[in-house]
Amino acid sequence: MKSGSEKIAVFDTTLRDGEQAAGTRLGSREKLMVARQLAQLRVDVIEAGYPASSPEDFDAVQLVSREIEGPTICALSRAVPIDVEACAKALAHAKRPRIHTGIGASDIHISGKFQDERYGKSLEQKKLTILQMAADSVKFARRYVDDVEFYAEDAGRAEPEFLAEMVQAAIDAGATVVNIPDTTGFTMPEQYGALIRRLKETVPNISRAAISVHCHDDLGMAVANTLSGVMNGARQVEGTINGIGERAGNAALEEIVMALATRSDYFPFHTDVDARELQRTSKLVADLLGIQVPPNKAVVGANAFSHSSGIHVDGFLKERLTYEIMRPEDVGRSESRVVLTARTGRAGLRERLRKLGYPLSQSELNQAYQKFLAVADKKQEVFDEDLIAILHDEVRAEAEHYVLEYLHIYSGTSAIPTATVRLRVGGENREGAGIGDGPVDAACKAIRAVTGASAQLERYEIRAVTSGTEAMGEVTMQLSDGARKVIGRAASTDVIEASARAFLDGLNRLARVAKSATAT
Repeated sequence: MKSGSEKIAVFDTTLRDGEQAAGTRLGSREKLMVARQLAQLRVDVIEAGYPASSPEDFDAVQLVSREIEGPTICALSRAVPIDVEACAKALAHAKRPRIHTGIGASDIHISGKFQDERYGKSLEQKKLTILQMAADSVKFARRYVDDVEFYAEDAGRAEPEFLAEMVQAAIDAGATVVNIPDTTGFTMPEQYGALIRRLKETVPNISRAAISVHCHDDLGMAVANTLSGVMNGARQVEGTINGIGERAGNAALEEIVMALATRSDYFPFHTDVDARELQRTSKLVADLLGIQVPPNKAVVGANAFSHSSGIHVDGFLKERLTYEIMRPEDVGRSESRVVLTARTGRAGLRERLRKLGYPLSQSELNQAYQKFLAVADKKQEVFDEDLIAILHDEVRAEAEHYVLEYLHIYSGTSAIPTATVRLRVGGENREGAGIGDGPVDAACKAIRAVTGASAQLERYEIRAVTSGTEAMGEVTMQLSDGARKVIGRAASTDVIEASARAFLDGLNRLARVAKSATAT
């Protein structure tokens, strides 16, 4: 925390606004699980739900209020007595209850949602009614709790003078926090910041309440607008874990928190959030709501601390700060990750092999790198198990007598399996063909035809090194020539190729054993 920085309160609405994301629903017990984790995260306020919306939501708010200690527990209501009463009952056991009540502030919302003439025949008459409803709802909420937050819905599109009048009336009625939502994600950061600054400068009683910012992401501006609001006077930020919510979602709390923490040189503010719990919280919310986090999601995405491009990997391995502005440990990740792809480069491959316990010489690295590239071109990512299989397959202490140059297989449900091979035998290229009971048998017979080998195949095993249809297949063969037995191994994304190479590896081993026996 920067010395002299000012605290920003963090209001989490994952359980209320976040759960409004299409296709999601949390039961009471699931909401309690998330609330417990939010308490571990040390947010200041948990908005647990909208009690008047359904009996299940009422029960959830009541359960969270009873079980969770630490954060303020908040419940949402419209500016009507029945909603406020539902909040008060649901929050009865909360140690620090807050009622969050409010009403539409923009002409669009007032005209569209309050069309009935009982609210007034003209827009101006309706506005007077809305102002009275806003003040009355706050006064009514203050009968039950000391902490009342007022929201001016769609403030981002409201007429500024009317918005200021509404905020003033809410504070006079007893609001302790005034929420200025950009409900439709309409504003730009400069506009939203200016709106907060104008309220700060023109509302006479604004010092009696904290300004809160609640931004949606319809134009991808939610976090930027939130931070602009903070810079212009807001002292509470509202958002959801993973940015979930209505339509395009809400401001992502993890991004707001880490922006304030990482850029403390720019923002003279801090939060009390334990950022080391962000990754755990993100995963829990994603799992329970069934909305998986995109891999490129800032802060908590799978790729947020992953490096793939050769230039990036080389720079990162030399100095982390070249490509990382945060440490993975700061958000609860174990470490950064080098993702091995065809773009990674030798430096990334060497470092991963070193971590796996395989420090290679330059010539051995060059051997492994060529096979690595061949595998990487066929797979999105090369895993550690793939690398070990590649090492077993490619890195040799001495030159091989038999080297596979070419393999072609013809096979099918109504075709006789046929294999054609070209081998380099002691520096000379030779070709041959064979037919068999299957493509592997045909490949081995074609190799026998070229090499003249009489070795017997005593055992054949194949296993998938990693999962998926692109998995590396590792083949193990036991060959014998009577007195001697050897194991041949090879790996490839093509199991027929792996089988042919494993057979050749066994023949090479037999040749080396025979040569050694002759020498002694």
